[in-house]
Amino acid sequence: MPVVYLITADVKPEQRERFLSLLNGVLDAMRHEDTFIEAVLHEDPGTPNRFMLYEAWQSHEDVMTVQLNRPYRKPWHDALPELLDSPRDISIWQPLRADLKSGQPGNTSLNTASISDQERASAPAS
Repeated sequence: MPVVYLITADVKPEQRERFLSLLNGVLDAMRHEDTFIEAVLHEDPGTPNRFMLYEAWQSHEDVMTVQLNRPYRKPWHDALPELLDSPRDISIWQPLRADLKSGQPGNTSLNTASISDQERASAPAS
C-alpha cells in the first residue's frame, strides 16, 4: 500500500545551501528506486529556512528496511545535527485519493478510485 511522508525541517540560515545541496543529492538518487513514487520539496514563503518534503513510496516496510539504509543517504543523515535548528517533524500518511488536472503531467500511481459516501457506507469494514 502506498505511503506518504511529510517531513518539515527548520534549517540554520548559514546551513541553507549545504542542506539543499545534500538533500538534492538524496532526491536525485531516490527517483531511481523501484518503490519510489514521487517527492516534492516546498519552502515556507514566510520563513525562508523552513522546508517541507512530501515523499510518496509504494511500501512503508521497504522504506524502513531498505531505503533508509541506502549509502547515498548517509552524508545527509550524518549532517542533519549540524544543519537543523531542531529535529525534523516526520508524519506518515496513507493516501485515500489523488486528483490531477486533466492533461497535466504528473505521476498518477497514487490515484485511488473515488467512491461515494453511499458506497463507502455499504462497503464491508476491512
